[in-house]
Amino acid sequence: MTRLETRKILKEAELAKDDKETPEEQPDRQEQVFMREVDDAVREADLKNFGSRYGIWIGAMIVVGLASLAGWIFYNNNLEEEAGVRSEEYVAAIDSVKRNNLDGATTALKPLEEAPQEGYRAAAKLMQANIALEKNDPKAAITGYKAIVADAELPQPFRDLALIRQTTAEFDDLEPQAIVDRLKPLAVPGNPWFGSAGEMVALSYLNLDKADLAGPLFAQLAKDETVPPTIRSRALQMAGVQGIDAVETDTETDNNPATDASSGTASPASEGETE
Repeated sequence: MTRLETRKILKEAELAKDDKETPEEQPDRQEQVFMREVDDAVREADLKNFGSRYGIWIGAMIVVGLASLAGWIFYNNNLEEEAGVRSEEYVAAIDSVKRNNLDGATTALKPLEEAPQEGYRAAAKLMQANIALEKNDPKAAITGYKAIVADAELPQPFRDLALIRQTTAEFDDLEPQAIVDRLKPLAVPGNPWFGSAGEMVALSYLNLDKADLAGPLFAQLAKDETVPPTIRSRALQMAGVQGIDAVETDTETDNNPATDASSGTASPASEGETE
């Protein structure tokens, strides 16, 4: 039995039922049944038209979505496996350096120089340049550091470290102003490389006869507890040479038990030691 025949039987049954109702109710009931049938027919036609018009595209989108999801999962799995391999290669290079097998470390680092992971690639190139310095080949080391600094795809911390290492290797051959211009953005408190960059900038200020700039920078280095102790110690001495002894005075005042805690002033004995 077709859908239309079924509807016809239902309609006749409805009309037969409506015969028992009052004459006023029959037209309204018939109209409701008719409108329901029209709505059903319109919905069925719309659904068929939609399926014929967009069914292929919807199916294609579903297939593409599933394929993309499968590809993404496969890609991530490959990345994890490759990252594990890269990690083993890097550890092998470090072990070779610890054993003073620099040639073996160089060989182990070769695959990492073209690794898709930026971190491993940067670390490998940086270690290669460091190995060149260990082999007393500063020219090759400087070339390696320059390549890292110029590679905008590498993480910025690696590039900043390479710039510090490059400048350290070139320090004696560079003009003081060139060092200042290169490292001044890093020679600020709060920067991770403030210690190394600040010390080289301050020394360059001295070479430029700008003690008024060198002294305060040395004082900042001596006060900054994030700076390595060796650099702080040298900076404290250099600040004193420039006539800036505030850092030393503050340190002694904080740590000297002879300080009068109630008044915040040092005793005559401590003042004499400071002088």
